[in-house]
Amino acid sequence: MRILQIHNPYRQGGGEDSVVRSEAALLRAAGHEIVEHQAVNPPGAVGAAAALSVSSWNPASVRSVAEVVDRTDPDIAHVHNTWYRLSPSVLRPLQQRQIPIVTTIHNYRLLCANALLYRDGAACTDCVGTHPWRGVSRRCYRDSFVASAAVASSIAIHRRLGTWVRYVDRFVVATDFLHAMLVEAGLPADRIQRIPLSTADPGPRVQAPSRSSAVVVVGRLDAEKGTRELIELWRDLDHNLELRVIGDGVDRSELEALRVPNVRFMGWMEPAQIRQEMLTARALIFPSVLIETFGLSMVEAFAAGLPVIANDIGTRREVVGSDGAGWLVRDRGGWARALGNLGDDAVVDTAGAAGRSRYEARFDPAVTLPQLVGIYESLLLSAAPPN
Repeated sequence: MRILQIHNPYRQGGGEDSVVRSEAALLRAAGHEIVEHQAVNPPGAVGAAAALSVSSWNPASVRSVAEVVDRTDPDIAHVHNTWYRLSPSVLRPLQQRQIPIVTTIHNYRLLCANALLYRDGAACTDCVGTHPWRGVSRRCYRDSFVASAAVASSIAIHRRLGTWVRYVDRFVVATDFLHAMLVEAGLPADRIQRIPLSTADPGPRVQAPSRSSAVVVVGRLDAEKGTRELIELWRDLDHNLELRVIGDGVDRSELEALRVPNVRFMGWMEPAQIRQEMLTARALIFPSVLIETFGLSMVEAFAAGLPVIANDIGTRREVVGSDGAGWLVRDRGGWARALGNLGDDAVVDTAGAAGRSRYEARFDPAVTLPQLVGIYESLLLSAAPPN
């Protein structure tokens, strides 16, 4: 089938962009045709302000999507991120042309001005199920009253108009946790389907995790990702493992200035480089204090046969599970015990094997892709005229 994939990439690439690229590649490999339509947010204050001013409804996006639909005649449309240059306006020309619409919800943008459910160093769900205007007074988006007002207006307008409910035929989420949050926010439960995120199989490990002394953490170096707390804990460990910090961000220079022994900053890496790091690592640590909608790097670690240590917040329990693939922790004492486990070779290898088994059972594209294609096929079948 021909699938129109619509996505507004982020200026600082992250997990959502990786998911979109991976999904397109998997669908192509399965024999489907992918038509990609993207709009990048403009650089600079003037361009960003202009785009934000029409972030609720962008006529240019309506025209561009209508043109690509008329030119390519897709069977189905899969919409990912629309913030902010695309805007929810891209849904209307699809529905007008009777193209079934699938939308993957990657974050909390329909519920929260900053899409993170995070404020002032802690989780925040004040706007879930109510209204987004608290986020304006609190400057939740980019610490800007004006920008926060633009986001809140878009959320409120489309909630009042019922845009997402009227236009989208099926919502895809990665976890039951996000499913419940969206239902609380007013989306119809019977149109939300859970499909865990997947990652391509990186291939077999050359050696067991216990043969490595490298422990990796992957992500932006921002306060909400929990890297500072992890590095401070690392200072107190009594083994000689090396913590490899993969990623970049506003806190990098401050973290490097801590000069904690056996911590190495690797900087930003291409996805293929990260996969190779994982294949030669001992474990992955996921210290984020956000209520993440998933946590793709944990699945990538399982695929590479690594155990995972993560904060027991939000969706983490669904991803890591309770089958021995890793350790979920809730306090400083729990972190100390879990990090201590990394010094035990037998424990690390057993958990790594359990992680690989969890990947094969739940997160392998061979498991998840048929579920996504099944959604497409069911919508096309229901849209087909009777014989």
